Amino acid sequence: MHASVFPLRFAAVAAFAIGASTAVAQPAAPTPLGEGPWVIETETHKVRVSVLTRDLQSPWSLVFLPNGDMLVTERPGRLRVIRDGKLDPTPIEGLPEIVGESIGGLMGLALHPDFERNRLIYFAYTKPNPENDEQRSLAVARARWDGGAKLADVEDIFVAKDWYSAAMAAENNRCCGQGPASGSYGARIAFGPDGKLYVTSGDRNWGEKAQDPSSHLGKILRLNDDGSVPSDNPFVGREGYLPEIYTLGHRNPTGLRFDPATGALWSTEFGPRGGDELNLIEAGKNYGWMLVSQGEHYDGAPKALGERGVEGYVDPVQAWGPGGNPGNVIVYRGELFPEWRGNVFVAAMSRPGALVRVIVDENNKLVREERLLTELEQRMRDVVEAPDGRIFVLTEQSPFASPGAILVLEPAR
Repeated sequence: MHASVFPLRFAAVAAFAIGASTAVAQPAAPTPLGEGPWVIETETHKVRVSVLTRDLQSPWSLVFLPNGDMLVTERPGRLRVIRDGKLDPTPIEGLPEIVGESIGGLMGLALHPDFERNRLIYFAYTKPNPENDEQRSLAVARARWDGGAKLADVEDIFVAKDWYSAAMAAENNRCCGQGPASGSYGARIAFGPDGKLYVTSGDRNWGEKAQDPSSHLGKILRLNDDGSVPSDNPFVGREGYLPEIYTLGHRNPTGLRFDPATGALWSTEFGPRGGDELNLIEAGKNYGWMLVSQGEHYDGAPKALGERGVEGYVDPVQAWGPGGNPGNVIVYRGELFPEWRGNVFVAAMSRPGALVRVIVDENNKLVREERLLTELEQRMRDVVEAPDGRIFVLTEQSPFASPGAILVLEPAR
């Protein structure tokens, strides 16, 4: 099959104006993914894009196994394996009860740093309250997987203390026209160079909790591999603060990844109307929500402290106007695309979806960005650098249990 060739794309070469309210036209209906492969011209590389599989439903996270196979989570509540480049038609069994409603379900996925020896995998998911079927919380589970059809030794190592429901959302006097309790879980996980597990916990659309140190909502958390609290966490021993908290002031952080070269921790975050963010995460810092935001509250309420430059709060490296909706993030360090080394790539979910290449300087300050793959008009959830330097992107046509695919980017020849 001959590859399709798309024209050179320089959309968004200049950085978005901070706080801009640029509108993005939304297509009337989801666009099916074409057959491919495609050859796409970018500023620096000619890229071949192919489809590995198109038989997933709302794929959320992908990890590479030591033998080159892959594990993938599907948000409705399935764990899949890709062996020798082919999707196994049978999901892996043994998952706990998962609530796959709205924007919840089976989400973040990570391998233990010593996976080859201990075979431990970790996943973040929406957990029902066993004592109240209407309430949900974010949980992180650990399991042993020997490569077969079923997980073993499945156990929750962390459950956020904030059980929440639609009924509670109707009674808690939230301000600013916030969304439903069934969204904003965060639920990305990543092991750091220090061997600790980092977890994003969204505000569940109860933004006031993001500044509450006695709540897990709206935080990035740091755990030992068994779910216990590291003794060097920034708020350990501080009165009124949950000891798992690493940073606070987040809305819905849907991306989390360490730079393999520098160890810097990057995160992406959904804002309300605009104000989507790319952040550098540092221990003990406050990222502002919902006191400081470059987005607009849904009911037009004023921002409590402003948009940026507020003392005591960290501004994002990049902020987008309406239509961003960032997914996961990587810092590319491979050899296949030499001009991209050190660039930050963000999977963007709003249609037309994009793989956003963010160019930063040696101090991680924004230079500009380039939007890739917009021609495919797919929502992009996760981006992963493969061990051989190729880039894998998880896509879907719409946010609710739609057909989903894995795209593979490699140099065109």
